[in-house]
Amino acid sequence: MSEDGDESKDNDEEWLFSRSALLLATVLIVGIAGTGVLRRLLGEAGLNDLGVVVWTLGYGGTVVVVWFGWIRPLDIGGPSRGLTDVEENEEETQP
Repeated sequence: MSEDGDESKDNDEEWLFSRSALLLATVLIVGIAGTGVLRRLLGEAGLNDLGVVVWTLGYGGTVVVVWFGWIRPLDIGGPSRGLTDVEENEEETQP
């Protein structure tokens, strides 16, 4: 029974990762490329200033969404203190 539970857990993690990667790709495409295309269309229609505002808000919003959704939750810090007790004991026993 534990094997089936482990397998379903792995499948769930793979599904979540692929879903998260797909969502990230969608956010980047819409937020950067989509607003860039919209900015170009507005510029060609004579609404250049509005196009600049749309692109700036779209790009900036994308940066904020990616930061809070994917980058901020990462645990990229080092250990909170020095050596562990096991490492300290190993250093003391070595000549």
